[in-house]
This record gives sequence, structure tokens and C-alpha cells, in this order.
Amino acid sequence: MTVLARGRWSWRFFAFAVAGFCLVILLAANAHLVYVAVTSQPDCVPHQKGEGGAYQAAKSAC
Repeated sequence: MTVLARGRWSWRFFAFAVAGFCLVILLAANAHLVYVAVTSQPDCVPHQKGEGGAYQAAKSAC
């Protein structure tokens, strides 16, 4: 007898299957975000220098 064949347990099986699928998608998305963050290197961007009160880099890496 399969889980779906038992009438009163079918909703639990379905609920756990959906929750498990959502958890797998969430973990895969987070793993992808971590992978992209670790492997990417942003390019240098121009910034204002010496304009009183404007945002600027503390120490330029470029």
C-alpha cells in the first residue's frame, strides 16, 4: 500500500513533499548566492575625490 492510497495520510504526505521541495529550492538559491558572492570580483568604479562632504572611498584599490 502506498502512502497516497491511505486516505487519511495523503494530505500529510503531500504537505511534507511540498515543504521539502520548498526547502530544497531555498537551499539551492542560497548556495547560488554564496557561490556568486565568493567568485565574483567587482570592477573599480570612479568616485569623487575631495569634494567637501561627498561620499568617497577611504582608500582607493584602483
